[in-house]
Amino acid sequence: MFHFTALPPLALYIHIPWCVRKCPYCDFNSHALDGDIPDIAYVDCLLADLEQDLPSIWGRVVSSIFIGGGTPSLLSAEALDRLLSGLRMRLSIDAYAEITLEANPGTLESGKFHEFRAAGINRLSIGCQSFHDEQLQALGRIHDRKAAIRAAETAHEAGLDNFNLDLMFGLPGQFLPQALADIETAMALEPAHISYYQLTLEPNTLFHHSPPPLPEDDTIWGMQTAAQQALAKRGYGQYEISAYARDGQQSRHNLNYWQFGDYLGIGAGAHGKVSAADTQNIRRSWKQKHPASYMAGISGGKHVAERKLLSPADAGFEFMLNALRLKAGFPTRLFNQHTGLPITVISDALAKAEQRGLLEHSIEHIRPTETGYRFYNDLAELFLVDNAENET
Repeated sequence: MFHFTALPPLALYIHIPWCVRKCPYCDFNSHALDGDIPDIAYVDCLLADLEQDLPSIWGRVVSSIFIGGGTPSLLSAEALDRLLSGLRMRLSIDAYAEITLEANPGTLESGKFHEFRAAGINRLSIGCQSFHDEQLQALGRIHDRKAAIRAAETAHEAGLDNFNLDLMFGLPGQFLPQALADIETAMALEPAHISYYQLTLEPNTLFHHSPPPLPEDDTIWGMQTAAQQALAKRGYGQYEISAYARDGQQSRHNLNYWQFGDYLGIGAGAHGKVSAADTQNIRRSWKQKHPASYMAGISGGKHVAERKLLSPADAGFEFMLNALRLKAGFPTRLFNQHTGLPITVISDALAKAEQRGLLEHSIEHIRPTETGYRFYNDLAELFLVDNAENET
């Protein structure tokens, strides 16, 4: 069973569930706006939601905050300031906490960047996806190339130099030169961080039901490898499957996820994972998804979360599923520190992965090999099988 001598770092995730319109590839909990966003009322619900969860994290310091969605940049300056002021009143937040806001270039006016910074935002994640108008139209985005470029330029002007640009590849009608042009344009804008991930047709999306014509697999692989080379030449090191950053500019919030840290989730559809030393368990939670139902429940004083306790097998697998996404792997001791389990519970799977050339394992460090990193799904599955066997 679990035995925590210390608890993992704690982060906070806040979900803003509205968008101007739903993108056809998006499987996140987002809802197209019908009228004005009820941002002040929703912020009050977020703070009431947080208060319900506070007993589970008393005395713990929040190391990072991520406001995601949906489209959080739809929030007014008043609502954002109300939210962050309310968080500071209720939480112990590290003085150097990374506080990230996701932003859609189609919802940004230049003045908003200064308002974000004044409220306490110190990192942005800007959803460009592409710098080609034809691809942006195919993806259902509400912005164009000029708006995407202007968003990055304005972030610099506002002193928000620590920002991420989201880019996708393998897009409908995309060719290798276009994908490389997107990467070059992104790097020229000098972000601290670039997320570069392949478009996938997720269930319950319009693209899944009506698939667009996508590039061939060989073309997509060529896009990925050529982009990786270009990024490396410009000093953007790959540290996770889809994440590239300049030295010291890795996303601390996302690193906490990938290292199986704890995180509280507030907002419609938000997920959380919290370890407890007193009860020696790990609990996952998820909030009611629909914004109207969520707000009605919270306003009525109801608990809107469902919860599940992780088994040791769940925890061992989930740790490896996340940590093996990291290019450099992880210190062996981190497994025990963040799961409360001895490393011996995954010994058989570690041995299998080493035998197949997918993993390098020492007393001090565990990391995927180049082959293991390329075939990440096969590597991660070994730990699912191992834990399933241990439960029987």
